Amino acid sequence: MATSSHSVPEPHVGVRGDDLSRWHGQGRAQSAISNTDISVSGEQEAVPTCDLEFGSGGGRQRGMGVRGHGFLYEQCVQPCLVELLGSTLFVFIGCLSVIEHRPDTGPLQPALAHGLTLGLIIATLGNISGGHFNPAVSLAATLIGGLDLMMLLPYWASQLCGGLIGAALAKAVSPEERFWNASGAAFVTVQEPGQLTGAVVTEVMLTALLALAVCMGAINESTEGPLAPFSIGYSVTVGILAGSAVSGACMNPARAFGPAVVANRWDFHWVYWLGPLLGSLLVGALTRFFIGDKKTRLILKGQ
Repeated sequence: MATSSHSVPEPHVGVRGDDLSRWHGQGRAQSAISNTDISVSGEQEAVPTCDLEFGSGGGRQRGMGVRGHGFLYEQCVQPCLVELLGSTLFVFIGCLSVIEHRPDTGPLQPALAHGLTLGLIIATLGNISGGHFNPAVSLAATLIGGLDLMMLLPYWASQLCGGLIGAALAKAVSPEERFWNASGAAFVTVQEPGQLTGAVVTEVMLTALLALAVCMGAINESTEGPLAPFSIGYSVTVGILAGSAVSGACMNPARAFGPAVVANRWDFHWVYWLGPLLGSLLVGALTRFFIGDKKTRLILKGQ
């Protein structure tokens, strides 16, 4: 037993009461110092992170507020600004291509100008807003879940304002005689009631082709691909080549609205709203019920 007590001494053996208290006090002090070091180091690491993200001098709540504003801007404001910019560029170039159109080229010049411009703008800005630049396309995207319903009206307002700005800029840079000879690039193909049925049906079908390229090429997950911007642009080119003599091949209410305001030409303007919106509704229904993937379809999903 003596050997055992020398080999494994009890903690209090040879330690006086005041030494024991001093030892415990040092332990508590060291523990407190360690905890303080941890807290200080934690604060030192947290401060630069907060400063880098949200700026110096702000606390956590300020940082969260800034983050919230940034999220709101990127999710709501920035896409609308991009739709405004893209619609302005598209309508400006489209109007110029019609105003400066040479009769001996037929519809080729406006067809290429519209299609190539749309594909280019979608390729550069599409990742921000989806690259609609067309109220009918935004409606189709909303119907199949590619755009939040709350953003539909802001998108429409941005696209219509962009169409108005683009048409006004085209008027500003064009010779007055050419501008009025082209009716301000407004859609004036339909001149009498007998043309209405063919014009509406043509706008429905051409817009359906465009909306189909958007919905299946850029939104539907099982069929989307990197060539979507170009296929969407090609659909506009094909539509103008095929239907310009029947309806003007608008396929876009914003493209018709801006020039109509600037040139004050409203004859049968409703055709270029009714036809494209019906075409987008048709594609939305087809995608939701029949040709969309399992995530998009509402029926016949299988197991």
